[in-house]
Amino acid sequence: MANERWAIVGGGAWGTALACVAMRAGVQTSLLCRDAAAAATLTSEGRNPRYLPDIILPERVAAMTDPAILQDASVIILAIPAQSLRAALPALVPYILQDAVLINTAKGIEVATGLMPSQVLAELCPNRRCAILSGPSFATDVAVGKPTAVTLAAGTDTLALKLCRALSSDAFRAYASADMAGVETGGALKNVYAIAAGIVIGMGYGESAKAALITRAFVELRRLGVAMGGQEQTYMGLSGFGDLMLSCASPQSRNFGYGMALGRGEDLAGRPLAEGAATVQIAGRIVERHGVDAPILQMTRRLLAGEVTPQDAMQALLARPIKEEF
Repeated sequence: MANERWAIVGGGAWGTALACVAMRAGVQTSLLCRDAAAAATLTSEGRNPRYLPDIILPERVAAMTDPAILQDASVIILAIPAQSLRAALPALVPYILQDAVLINTAKGIEVATGLMPSQVLAELCPNRRCAILSGPSFATDVAVGKPTAVTLAAGTDTLALKLCRALSSDAFRAYASADMAGVETGGALKNVYAIAAGIVIGMGYGESAKAALITRAFVELRRLGVAMGGQEQTYMGLSGFGDLMLSCASPQSRNFGYGMALGRGEDLAGRPLAEGAATVQIAGRIVERHGVDAPILQMTRRLLAGEVTPQDAMQALLARPIKEEF
């Protein structure tokens, strides 16, 4: 994809970090922001003071607010939250080339419809090729060039490999996959379990309890992901197990931090977006539709809905019948 121009949509932490990734890989890149002041600061000073306040970016991002920058982009990376994607796309579609490749990075399920982000893209941007980028990656690490590996899935192995080669560099490695459903569902569902892991730590139950929960959560994630069309081996990789482990590792994960606050009984108003809090609503209904056994996910849904307390939820999980592990 030499000499092609890419565009990133979304001037948040992840969009900014991915713009740096593309430029480090030698790709001519522009970043589309909503906020003119943020775009100006990114372009002139290499800073994103709202979303990456403590970082001076190694690369100067060409950031702007005019969606016309999309009209000659061969690849467009969408760094837009899953619940905002439908509202954002109509203003962008007129500028998107018919043969452009759209790479979605949102990790979630649209609550109103139960659609995955790729399905929303197919509905609103018909006849465009789509891909999914997901995996264990914090925007702060990626922005400053710390080593990171992710999965990039597309409809064909050929396209996935082409995109991986274009985006990879010494510090950022993308592994190719043709299992778009597996990569996308892994990224969405791990957010729910990161909240559950945060609740365990917030309640003071310790690392042993968290390890047990993550292990059983991974069983659930694979079970539900396969029911939603993913391939089981995909969940063993970066976009499944890898992303789950990172998201359950520290408060740097918004979902884990949200769970910790919930487990401590803190006020959740004003906290940063935790995509898992939205995803678990629709994921609970998907579990029921497929008849999948997912007690951790369902208990997390009930807890966030205010139907049970954290103490009741944990007691109910510990009181489940004893059975063989495998």
